[in-house]
Amino acid sequence: MTRVIGLTGGIGSGKSTVSRFLAELGARVVDADKIGHQSYQPGTDSWRDLVQTFGRDILAQNETIDRQKLAAIVFSQPEELKIFNAIVHPRMYKIAEKQIEEFRRQGVKVIVLDAPILFETNWTPLVDEVWVVVADEPHVIGRATARSGLNAEQIKSRIRAQMSNEDRIKRADAVIYNNGTAEELREKVNELWQRLKV
Repeated sequence: MTRVIGLTGGIGSGKSTVSRFLAELGARVVDADKIGHQSYQPGTDSWRDLVQTFGRDILAQNETIDRQKLAAIVFSQPEELKIFNAIVHPRMYKIAEKQIEEFRRQGVKVIVLDAPILFETNWTPLVDEVWVVVADEPHVIGRATARSGLNAEQIKSRIRAQMSNEDRIKRADAVIYNNGTAEELREKVNELWQRLKV
C-alpha cells in the first residue's frame, strides 16, 4: 500500500534536507516548489495571469518570471500574497495530484509531497499524514541567509508572512525539531521511516 507523507516547514527549517534524506531512503518526492516554477513558465495560464496582475516589471529579459522581483511584491503585502496564491495554487494542486497518482500507479510505497504551504493551500487531502520540520529562529535565519542571499530582515519578513510553527505543530502527525547537526536530523528521519514499516 502506498503512503503519502505531506512534508512541510517554514523557510530555513531544513525541510529540503529532510526531503533529500527521505529520497535516499527510497521515497519518491513531489516537490511543490518545482511544480510552482513549472506552473508559471512563459505562455502558461498562470504566467499570463501573473503578468496581467503584477505587470511586466516582474519579467526577466527572457520573458520568464523573475522570482525575486515577484517575491519582493507578494511578501511585502498580505493582499498581494493572497492574489498570487489564488492564481497559482489551484493549478499547482492539480499537477501535484497527477504526479502522486502516477507514482501510485507505479507501485511506489512512500511518496513525499514536499510543500512549504501544505496547510495554507489546503493540500492535506492529498496526503495520509503530515510531518512538520521546525527550527528556532536563530537557526532559521542562519540557514536561510546562507542559502538565499537575503538579509536577516528579509528573512524575518518571510517568517512573519508564513504560518507560525505553533500552528503547524498543532496539525502535524510528526514533528521534526532541527536545531542540531545534519547527522542528528538524519537519525530523526530514519526513526520516523522505520515507523512507516514499508
